[in-house]
Amino acid sequence: MSRLKKMVGDVEINQDLLLLLSVGGLYSLSIALSNTFVNIYLWKQSGQFVDLAIYNLSSVIFEPIAFSLAGWWAKRIDRVIILRLGIVFLAAFYLIVLGAGEVASANLVMLGSVLGIGSGFYWLAYNVLTFEVTEPETRDFFNGFLGVLASFAGMIGPVVAGFVISRLQDNNGYNLIFSLSLGLFLLAVIMSFFLKRREAHGRFLFKKIWEERNHDKDWGRITNAHFFQGVREGIYVFIISVFVFISTGSELALGTFGLVNSAVSFVAYYLAARMIKKHTRKKAIFFGGMLLYSSLFLILFTMSYPTLILYGIAISIGYPLVLVPYISMTYDVIGKARNARKARIEYIVIRELFLNFGRICSILIFLLLVLLLNEEIGIPVSLVILGTGYAAIYYYVKDIQLEEHGEESIAEDGQKQASETNLIKGER
Repeated sequence: MSRLKKMVGDVEINQDLLLLLSVGGLYSLSIALSNTFVNIYLWKQSGQFVDLAIYNLSSVIFEPIAFSLAGWWAKRIDRVIILRLGIVFLAAFYLIVLGAGEVASANLVMLGSVLGIGSGFYWLAYNVLTFEVTEPETRDFFNGFLGVLASFAGMIGPVVAGFVISRLQDNNGYNLIFSLSLGLFLLAVIMSFFLKRREAHGRFLFKKIWEERNHDKDWGRITNAHFFQGVREGIYVFIISVFVFISTGSELALGTFGLVNSAVSFVAYYLAARMIKKHTRKKAIFFGGMLLYSSLFLILFTMSYPTLILYGIAISIGYPLVLVPYISMTYDVIGKARNARKARIEYIVIRELFLNFGRICSILIFLLLVLLLNEEIGIPVSLVILGTGYAAIYYYVKDIQLEEHGEESIAEDGQKQASETNLIKGER
């Protein structure tokens, strides 16, 4: 503990904070190892983009349902129980994948729904616990250190997984990596038992906060923006990794792609956080959205591993340009909204619903176009249409006007710092 004190300086570190950081680190590493390769594992079995879309659609349908249910429970039961339940579902997901083996692609809806339920429970509880476990003096340390853990996992996990999978024959590499992810989640479950219990209280004001969109124009604009954020994420979250694998036939190449993405993104997030000021937020969102959309044309007509790497570098710069100011604007809007202090969970739940509504619409449009036009035409058309999502964010945030006291109320409430992690997760 004394060595840790030297590293963090005067920040007061308690046991629950360290445990929550450890759980978050285990989650990040487990997801970094396996998340991308689950889609490749399923694609190798079926060879159909439609099947991948059905799997991901099931996940984004059940995640907001679980997130909303967890929000309601968070006002009634111990949040540690909800966190533990989420981790158990995530562990069960890998158990099912391992148990199904070579017929995993025949259980797409079940796999997607279990993953979505686990993610929904986990992220709602983690956000609330972050607020409760940290204090204003320790929140910057917590979020910063958690970001370091997530970035490190994002750089190391994919390339290690890709190396292991490419070196072992048949599906042995996949089984080993999925088993490691399962073990990490089981360890996270065990660690959660050492977190102190948290008493629940209050009413779940979902209807009131939903209706607030009709009265608070900025809240309405920011939820619309989240819908369009989801429109891009719906298919891009899985289709690019398959393109990389198709172009190279190598899991190691896919892991290297992930390493390059994460390394560039790490630097870009650092620079964006330091350089983007409040008066330049909207410009950054505009240019970031344009960069994300225009980067598509690097791979639309000529798709190869080098062009995919260039695409990965471009989006690794574009995402921070959008998300760093966009995250801040989102919580500025929530911070000045009515009942923000006692209804922060409801605001986060509704924001997550709009994000997933966008993802659901995205995948449904993709399925429709692929079934009507076939994969050769339907996929490029889908990428062009749905890729406009992040560019559309600017249209909704450009008219948001925030007064100076908005940020202060967030800082006092701790809401922004406690919840930022979940929005960054939404980038996945």
